Amino acid sequence: MNPIPMQGAQRRRRLFLVSLALLAAGCSAGARIRPPQDAADYATERLSAQGAFRVAYRTEGPVPVGRLHAWTLHVARANGTPVTDAVFAVDGDMPQHGHGLPTRPRVTRHLGNGDYLLEGVKFQMGGWWVMDFDVTADGRTERVRFHLQLNK
Repeated sequence: MNPIPMQGAQRRRRLFLVSLALLAAGCSAGARIRPPQDAADYATERLSAQGAFRVAYRTEGPVPVGRLHAWTLHVARANGTPVTDAVFAVDGDMPQHGHGLPTRPRVTRHLGNGDYLLEGVKFQMGGWWVMDFDVTADGRTERVRFHLQLNK
């Protein structure tokens, strides 16, 4: 009998078992990440991490799943003064699934009075999502995180 095919079969079996173990570890690690339980954590207006900015978002109707849509972001200083020169970095993530958005949303223009148009948002599935905005203005950068629970 030729031992080479047997070694190849053993190697494939080992690789399969290792892959299966890694997949199980990843799934169980994701299962420990829990969405917020407090409804206040799903607010559409939040203070940035250090409190310099108050950021809110709004959409036309409920946040859709499975189609491109836009958000209007409103950015103000802690004292309520609109921020008219903000720059944004945007990231979306589904923590329990370990993946992000299928698109690269970006702020495309300032609409005036602290409002900005965010285009290219798409959530490919329902569930718990987080959207992070790094807002840069007044010589500082602070993060704002929004939690969303989307239904398909």
